[in-house]
Order: sequence, then structure tokens, then C-alpha cells
Amino acid sequence: MGNCWCRWETSIYRVSSNAKSESPKDQSPSQKVVKAPSKLPSNPEEVEDLRRSTATNPLTVFTFNELKIITENFRQDYMLGGGGFGSVYKGYISEDLREGLEPIPVAVKVHDGDNSYQGHREWLAEVIFLGQLSHPNLVKLIGYCCEDEHRVLIYEYMSRGSVENNLFSRVLLPLPWSTRMKIAFGAAKGLAFLHEAEKPVIYRDFKTSNILLDQDYNAKLSDFGLAKDGPVGDKSHVSTRIMGTYGYAAPEYIMTGHLTPRSDVYSFGVVLLELLTGRKSLDKSRPPREQNLTDWAVPLLKEKKKLLNIVDPRLEGDYPIKGVHKAAMLAYHCLNRNPKARPLMRDIVDSLEPLQYSSDDNPPI
Repeated sequence: MGNCWCRWETSIYRVSSNAKSESPKDQSPSQKVVKAPSKLPSNPEEVEDLRRSTATNPLTVFTFNELKIITENFRQDYMLGGGGFGSVYKGYISEDLREGLEPIPVAVKVHDGDNSYQGHREWLAEVIFLGQLSHPNLVKLIGYCCEDEHRVLIYEYMSRGSVENNLFSRVLLPLPWSTRMKIAFGAAKGLAFLHEAEKPVIYRDFKTSNILLDQDYNAKLSDFGLAKDGPVGDKSHVSTRIMGTYGYAAPEYIMTGHLTPRSDVYSFGVVLLELLTGRKSLDKSRPPREQNLTDWAVPLLKEKKKLLNIVDPRLEGDYPIKGVHKAAMLAYHCLNRNPKARPLMRDIVDSLEPLQYSSDDNPPI
């Protein structure tokens, strides 16, 4: 699975371990815990009390010794990937670990040991967030560990890893067109669920490395450390420090720090463009004019004669032309420089649904 859980690999907004926190008024309930690092819930009792006061989903509190058993003492050949947060290991909950636990494979995400304020807050945000919301297109959090300096999250195991690894791999077979549209559809449903929740949520870090795939290529969003409460009432946006990944972040968010659900829509457009072209959002190995995917591809999306020239050549023409045109126009609208002109995620889901069958309805070229 490679580095399927890596985050901010190319980010110009990566936050250092001693970064200042957002102002309290900008924080979501999952982050609006305290005003100073010294007050952040940090021992097991405080964390569990906070989680229980907000959670609707059951989570298991694991001991660090249990995690050693699950991962066979964090064996190096069990490592699935790593990033700024630490490392992720594959593990297995056996029948004899603890009575009442289902024996299943899991992914164990170990945050780095410095226990920084920023790192702990993102870990805590994810515990709280995934304790409140569940959906077939959000990765399931099974439990966590908060013991001494250890901050660990235990997820369901996603056997095919990230979309990034599958789409850009040099060793795996190219993803078929129908699979790419299935991934886009599932990821869109996950975002639509967040945007339409009782308390709307902005994901803020939508990218191919954060979309994980199960054995049947069902897409699930992961890594909610940057998730943010959306604007409510008559507010048009929330203001926040600029965080995320360069190449995916919406231009108005980079310029102003104003965050809206349409910021996620822009990021979705970038991912859809990656699925369409087989190219990364940023690729320094390409000619200068083609390094930024949106700058290069967006002007070509509306030109039918040129569009087929930017479709992933590894597909070898095995795709429905009408389906490609529809996906390209959807990406074009998602990437509109004017956020108000972008579609809602619910409309995107509706647009992608018929493309799940277009491979049957339209013959490939």
C-alpha cells in the first residue's frame, strides 16, 4: 500500500510542531476544546469524558500493550506508510486479545512521539469527529489509545490503499474507466454527507492520498484532522489559517483564508481531473507549462477535439466518449474560479450517478 496514509507530502502550508493554534472562534466543536495547550485534554480519563459527551459511535480504548500484540510489536514489514504524523501499521485483532472484540484486520496509525500541541489536537479532533459521524464513504474508526506519550488511532483496514497509490503506481495495472468513476462517485457521496450533516463539515484536505479503497474499490475518506465546521446562519464562510495541500486548495481560500463547502468542491474537481488524465495535481517532472495540472488542463476541458488528447493514455482508448465529456464538464464547473458558480456536492453526486453505467451504454472508442 506504500505511503497511502501520508499527508501534506507536497504541502506549502504544512504546520510545524510548534505552530500556533487557530483562534477559538475559528475552531470547530471537535477542536474547540481549550484556549491554551496546557488545558488540552491529555490524559485517558479527560479524553474519554470528552468523547463520551459528544460521541454517538462506540469506540474501543486500547492499551499500548494491546497494540503491540496487534502489530507484533510494530513490525517494520507491517508498515503501510508514514508521514508528518508518524507511521501506519497493518495489524490484526485476534479472538484472544480481549473478550467481546471482533477478530478483524486493522490499520494502526501511530502519531509521532513528540506529543506536540498541533499533533495532539489533530489526533483528538479525529477521535471526536469520527465518534460523531459515520457513513459508508467515511473510513471507520474502531478505537484509539491515549497512554503516556502515545497517541494512536485504530481504523478499519482498507486493503487496496489510497487512490494516489493505485492511480499513479508504476507496477499496478491502470485503473479502468469504470473504476475511476466508481471512486469519484463514492468520494463525492462522502463529501456530500459531510456538507449536508446537521452541523455541516468542511473536509479541507480532499486529495487522492486521503481517499482509501477497500477490496471492491469502494472509496472512503480518511484523515479528518483538518475537518472544520462549515458556516451557519447568515455567514457565507469561516475564516481560518490556510492549511491543506498545494495543488488541491481552492484559489480563493489560498488568497483570503475564507473557507466554504465550495472549497471542497474545487478540491474534488482537481481529483476528478487526476482520474481523467492520470496526472498528478503537481508534477515537476513534466514540461513547465504542464506541471500544474489545473493550469494546463482546464482550458482544454471544453474543447471536444482536444479533450481526448489529455485523457490518461494508459486507458488505451477504452472508455465511453460521452462519459468522458460529461466527467470533463463536471470537472470544469468544479474548478470555476468563482466559488459561487461551482456546483453543490449533492449535484455532483447526481451528475456522477449515470456515469456509473456509461461504460455499458456507450461503446468505447
